[in-house]
Amino acid sequence: MKNLVSFLSVILLLFSCNAQNAVLSNKNETTGKPKLVVGIVVDQMRYDYLTRFYNKYGAGGFKRMMNEGFNCKNNHFNYVPTYTAPGHASVYTGTTPKYHGIIGNDWYDKDIKKMVYCAGDDTVQAVGAETEDGQMSPHRMKTTTFTDENRLFTQMQGKTIGISIKDRGAILPAGHTANAAYWFYGKDKGYFISSTFYMNTLPKWVNDFNTSNRAAFYLKPWNTLYNIETYTESGSDLNNFEGGFKGKETATFPYDLQVLKDQNGGFDILKATAYGNSIVADFAIAAISGEQLGQDNITDVLTVSFSSTDYVGHNFGVNSKEIEDTYIRLDLDLERFLKALDEKVGKGNYTLFLTADHAAVEVPAYLQSVKIPAGYIDSKAQKAMFSDFMKTKFGTSDLIENVSNNQIFLNRAKLNELHLDLETVQKALVNEIINYEHIDKAYTATSMGTTSFTTGVETLLQKGFNQKRSGDVLYVFDPAFISYGKTGSTHGSSLNYDTHVPLLFYGKGIKHGQTFQKTEITDIAPTMSALLGTSFPSGAIGQPLEFVFE
Repeated sequence: MKNLVSFLSVILLLFSCNAQNAVLSNKNETTGKPKLVVGIVVDQMRYDYLTRFYNKYGAGGFKRMMNEGFNCKNNHFNYVPTYTAPGHASVYTGTTPKYHGIIGNDWYDKDIKKMVYCAGDDTVQAVGAETEDGQMSPHRMKTTTFTDENRLFTQMQGKTIGISIKDRGAILPAGHTANAAYWFYGKDKGYFISSTFYMNTLPKWVNDFNTSNRAAFYLKPWNTLYNIETYTESGSDLNNFEGGFKGKETATFPYDLQVLKDQNGGFDILKATAYGNSIVADFAIAAISGEQLGQDNITDVLTVSFSSTDYVGHNFGVNSKEIEDTYIRLDLDLERFLKALDEKVGKGNYTLFLTADHAAVEVPAYLQSVKIPAGYIDSKAQKAMFSDFMKTKFGTSDLIENVSNNQIFLNRAKLNELHLDLETVQKALVNEIINYEHIDKAYTATSMGTTSFTTGVETLLQKGFNQKRSGDVLYVFDPAFISYGKTGSTHGSSLNYDTHVPLLFYGKGIKHGQTFQKTEITDIAPTMSALLGTSFPSGAIGQPLEFVFE
């Protein structure tokens, strides 16, 4: 009898262990949580790139996400300025610069009286290369991201890894608690690097990737993937609206990158080609294995920003053959990235979203050529006019401390010295500059802080206005007027060409569908938090898009 009791005890113990293991192995399935969340941001991607180039895409990239996932077709940024750093921060925090504090890629710091970079941090050092390009962290971002909230929820067991060509595209999405953020250092290296904010040495898998000479592989001719004559969705290859590369007389295909690299920053030339996205995809695929992402029942997050689309757009413009080829090739990179997720994490085990940090305007010179109102602003001449007015009105030009990001910063010490009322000077500036050609609107910081706007550009400006960091006067240019060179595209406004971007959801917990209902960029983070069952990011103002869930 004693032996029988012992035997039954062992059987019960084995059954109990197996039952516990079954519960653990099915934890994600029963809770509906994915093993891995992947956030993809395509830098400077207009919504119409999904539709304009649709027939050139294969079945496994953009089309797979559109045809098997959920497509929010009327997705917009809900603040100004529409720049890279605020865009990435807003996607992942679920709020706007008013709260997260990233008011530009760089901005004038009123306390230390100089420009600061969104991710710059001189308290940390580069890891992977001896360069100031590695002195970066998310310390200027004031609120949490949904990636932070997942780390907190999982007691820091769920990993977060951020990857991009740009440091800010890797750092801000990954949040404050990330295990790592990696960005591309070109020049003479062609390496992915990080900072001591995250680690003291690069992991073996990153060193292996860097020493594999993968970047050197892409220093090759860049030609169109298909016959250039079939690229009917973009303008002529030879035109007056594109920048190009030093060392090549015309901005036309093909580009021999090996020949051109020495005059264009060494490996940095890859950033402004379609191959910049390819090396990011290579690195992201390596990260899945290297970091063992999605290999257990605790949700990990991988953030990937494809930034070369932005460099190409700035250089060649949104209507260029180069942009079309870049998106056709990005589609292939997305296809192999999704296949890698299927193989390494398992189809049905991950959830993914794809969006952009901003869109872009057509090259104004091109718009002028087809009789659409557009043009250019001479910023230096404009600043001189601001100073001249202040000298005439108040007897000194020292009242203006800085002009940047379409904002005027006043010298508060000088105002006090001259016993001038701040609001009076702000209003005087607004009443003056609103008369200037191609300044469409102007507002005081006082009005931004005391008036509750509910419609129009005023609402977007207010959501981008941070009381401690923004300027004393904000102004807006006429539509399609930019302070930029005569070639290439840029962004930053409240107009649809800058705010309308894709939003695709795909994978575990996401149903197939589409909507023209307006969604906002700040809805993404709460949606992912709702999917994961975590707290919303600390400053989130968006709403979960429950109609995307199964």
